[in-house]
Amino acid sequence: MLTIEINGRPAEVADVHRVATWNYGHFTSMQVREGAVRGLELHLRRLAGASRELFGGAAEQDDARIRALIRHGLGDQPAASVRVSIVPAVGSSSRTDVMVSVSDPVADTPRPALRVRTVTYERDLPHLKHAATMGLTHRMLQAREAGFDDVLFVGRDGFLREGSVWNAAFWDGEQVLWPEAPVLPGITMQLLQAALTRSGVPWSARRLTTGDLPALRAAAATNSHCPGQPLAAIDRIAFSDDGGALIDVLTTAWAGVPWDTV
Repeated sequence: MLTIEINGRPAEVADVHRVATWNYGHFTSMQVREGAVRGLELHLRRLAGASRELFGGAAEQDDARIRALIRHGLGDQPAASVRVSIVPAVGSSSRTDVMVSVSDPVADTPRPALRVRTVTYERDLPHLKHAATMGLTHRMLQAREAGFDDVLFVGRDGFLREGSVWNAAFWDGEQVLWPEAPVLPGITMQLLQAALTRSGVPWSARRLTTGDLPALRAAAATNSHCPGQPLAAIDRIAFSDDGGALIDVLTTAWAGVPWDTV
């Protein structure tokens, strides 16, 4: 299943070509179940903030319209993966179009634990979920060619940042640790942090380097597809319990995150 709409109408070849060949814009991705989304307000806030930054004050967002376009794109689909992209309108640097892509849903159950490697890389405008993804994709593919499953970025300052399309979480035996660095504030990460606070599980953001990894018990990737994907190893540093307590804490917290009707 894949449907693509632009401003509520079926996308034409020219629309898809325009978006594919002009690598400018931003998006958010979400899982929909029975017409509801976890963290919908955060998704809308992400889109509004990125539009102001990339397209200027003229790109003021109508949240009700965005929600209506998502509902229209979903049609009668009870479960789906939805990507909402904000792209430049034809012939304009300030007006925007809204592209809603609807595809098959993704279960939030983790895959087998991943082996990742670190690489020095910093995304452009890391606080935005923007369309310029060639750099991160290239490094992810290089890692796979070298026998790893994915990649974890390290800044030129030596501090851990984020994965290819995920935020990193760690467990030191007592609390969840998130890298303090210029990264995309993932919606899943934000929801997990709030849920951990509500449930009394300690967490903190801290500057971390690869030198800190041997002292940590577990690591996980978090994104809209899975709140707690265990990491078996980072470079040559293995986490023996494949997530263990960290995955239990993250999945328990995720189960308590409410759903918002679109």
